[in-house]
Amino acid sequence: MTSLRPLGPSGLQVFPLALGGNVFGWTADEDRTFAVLDAYVASGGNFIDTADSYSAWVPGNDGGESETLIGKWLAARSRRDDVVIATKVGAHPAYKGLSPTTIKEAAEASLRRLGTDHIDLYYTHFDDESVPVEDIITALDQLVKAGTVREIAASNISPERLRASLDFSEREGLARYVALQPHYNLVSRDTYEGALQDTAAGAGLAAVPYFALASGFLTGKYRPGTPVESARAESAGKHLQTERGRNVLTALDRIAQEHDAEIATVALAWLASRPTVTAPIASARTVEQLPALVAVADLRLTGQELAELNGASA
Repeated sequence: MTSLRPLGPSGLQVFPLALGGNVFGWTADEDRTFAVLDAYVASGGNFIDTADSYSAWVPGNDGGESETLIGKWLAARSRRDDVVIATKVGAHPAYKGLSPTTIKEAAEASLRRLGTDHIDLYYTHFDDESVPVEDIITALDQLVKAGTVREIAASNISPERLRASLDFSEREGLARYVALQPHYNLVSRDTYEGALQDTAAGAGLAAVPYFALASGFLTGKYRPGTPVESARAESAGKHLQTERGRNVLTALDRIAQEHDAEIATVALAWLASRPTVTAPIASARTVEQLPALVAVADLRLTGQELAELNGASA
């Protein structure tokens, strides 16, 4: 049994790979969603990441499809107490932004879709700089006091606003962010490293990076002259045009061979080893894609291998 990791200063204990729910209700229908969730939990996983806006970008969808499918699965399997459910507020078409009223109403809608009385980890999905951090934290604190949210977290926020939020929570004795969800991977380091990572480290926050596999580029399936059928092929394929992208693939190939591991597993293991990172997020559209992701729990890279990847991705 893989040991769970503490999520920052919270009381939550999570598997070192968070399962991304962005594909549920998009490229994974109900049957596939249930199969992926079953296989993830069977592998020891317990950390499911979604958002109220998934998957509003799909024609005919309204947002909330991912939460609805996760809720159906929780009810069908009676697994609510076995998993940590993280969702987000601020980007649903009907609940845009982070006004206190929006936060309250969006949380109630998420709870209904998930079919649960509490959300374990509630993120602000995108910061809303039109709202003072004091108002955002106060609204989130009310959810925590009501028992409908256990812990709060932030995503897509500036170091300055993050620091101001933490300072306000501490000064007023209100709920405090325990985690941060940054865009971070081997071909996108400057989206987190620097002031944002320093702020997270100083506050003891757990980082739970999204785009951990760079839209699939870090699975190794994108190669020069190889067409890939994927909803994300365009965003992933562009990394092949960069020297960094090609250097990272070369290093990943070598290290994966050394460990007899999948390339995706090595890329996730690098991320899991980084300061502040508790659990990268990766999604699986099919059960077949899952083993390479959950294998991160058992792969330890050597200091030399980590240094090689650091150099290739610099």
